[in-house]
Amino acid sequence: MSRTRAVVHGLLGVVLMVQAGCGFQLRGTIEIPSVYNPILIQAPSDSAVERALHDLLIGSQVQLTTNPAQARLTLRILSERRSERVAAVDLNGKTLAYELHYLVEFEAVGADGQTRVPRQTLDLTRTFDNPDVEVLGKQIEQAMIYDDFAVEAADRILMRLRAVLR
Repeated sequence: MSRTRAVVHGLLGVVLMVQAGCGFQLRGTIEIPSVYNPILIQAPSDSAVERALHDLLIGSQVQLTTNPAQARLTLRILSERRSERVAAVDLNGKTLAYELHYLVEFEAVGADGQTRVPRQTLDLTRTFDNPDVEVLGKQIEQAMIYDDFAVEAADRILMRLRAVLR
């Protein structure tokens, strides 16, 4: 039994060394310089990206505010748009797949009014199969894809903020 345990510990050690050598790190907290705390997020009402940003920032050292006078950085979600287009049809003209798009336009402005992150657009795309069966399930799946888009957009926005604000 102790030999098996030693082999398992040895394999675990090798896996950890390989993992450390490849540069992989757990994401951890959001790294925004403290001079930009607190942050104000301005977004259209019922913004999925704003909710995702809020969720990603909670639990990190980044403070959020709803008061524009207190904000050291204002992250503006200027627009969020969903669209879809037909990606594939069968011989009878029935739609087999759609291409879903999620466009998010954003910018970040410091307390001094200077642009920290210029206006940028994210265009997230995914193909969505559309078979005849389970229509209700496909509607739920499509809604879940758009929710995933919002989280991915929030993550990409924060990555760009970290890169620019360092």
